[in-house]
Amino acid sequence: MDIATIIGFGSAVVVFAFGILSAGLNPIDIVDIPSILITFGGATACTVMAVPWQNTLELGKVTRKAFREEKSDLIGLIKTLVSFSEKARREGLLALEDDVNELPEEFLRKGITLVVDGTDPELVRNIMETEMTNIASRHSAGKAWWENWGALAPAFGMIGTLIGLVQMLKNLGSGDASAIGTGMAAALITTLYGSMGANMIAIPIMKKLMRKSEDELLVRQIMIEGTLSIQSGDNPRIVKDKLASYLPPGERGVLKDEND
Repeated sequence: MDIATIIGFGSAVVVFAFGILSAGLNPIDIVDIPSILITFGGATACTVMAVPWQNTLELGKVTRKAFREEKSDLIGLIKTLVSFSEKARREGLLALEDDVNELPEEFLRKGITLVVDGTDPELVRNIMETEMTNIASRHSAGKAWWENWGALAPAFGMIGTLIGLVQMLKNLGSGDASAIGTGMAAALITTLYGSMGANMIAIPIMKKLMRKSEDELLVRQIMIEGTLSIQSGDNPRIVKDKLASYLPPGERGVLKDEND
């Protein structure tokens, strides 16, 4: 589980609940079924309309990624690429053929296989970058559902508020001030639902999916640069320094002078 997602969402719920209770409200006071249907139902329906149907079918699988920890071992990946570079320099590119099947990442296996097969370097880059572009496109489609929902929820919250205001204005002639106040409160609840749904649920999930996508694409970029460096016969020390530049400054020291 991604502990940051769990802690963040849990903290938001606690803060929201504390705000309600400290204001002297009963939590049941902000529960209104018609408002829930208008805000959440309307935003969901229009999001389904706005994105490809496949995105909706895969929503559960995509959303689970926001709650799942997937930390990449960048240092281990760089060490593997450097060791491949050393072996290729000593024994030639064909010597890597036996090591390819031991690689856990299909993307890297494909790249090294192309190199071993003697594929032109420019073609290797084009193939790997095209696949990375397609991965980025799939990630973008995955987060598009929550991005659309987060944009639509506040709008449907406002629509619900307008419906409530119309109903309240119809009751003005009754002269019952309490009924007017109750109607106004009910009208504003939909705005609350829209803002809460967008800012506590949809936008954080979309941002987390975006960050995880960036992390995965960084791994792919390191694989591409490492594969091409191996193919061009770069000095292993140069390969290590080049790939280490993708790491945060605090982690580069782990690789520094490792092979000295």
